[in-house]
Amino acid sequence: MPSPHASSPTEVSRLDRLFAALSDGNRRAMVDQLARGPASVSDLAKPLDIALPSALKHLAVLEAGGLVESDKAGRVRTYRIAPDAFSGLEDWVAQRKAQWHRQFDALDALLAEQEKT
Repeated sequence: MPSPHASSPTEVSRLDRLFAALSDGNRRAMVDQLARGPASVSDLAKPLDIALPSALKHLAVLEAGGLVESDKAGRVRTYRIAPDAFSGLEDWVAQRKAQWHRQFDALDALLAEQEKT
């Protein structure tokens, strides 16, 4: 069910791809490694002890989720964190956080009112 705060179906779809990309431990490990700087497919696969075809599949999901981007120089494909990779996620979390703060503030006000009586 789409969020009532999502501005468009495209935004919801982007968030779905982003969350799906981060749902796998190997992909989160790749994102962690790329946070330290660009890396080749083999550099990303080696610490995870996975085959290159598996690493490429994980990277394709991360790329579809808008988290990474790549370029190819000769036979080497290098990946890096995409600019603004987490901006949609940050916005979504900020909206949820603001909603919870409003609800807790309302609860505080109700409890304070009940204490007066």
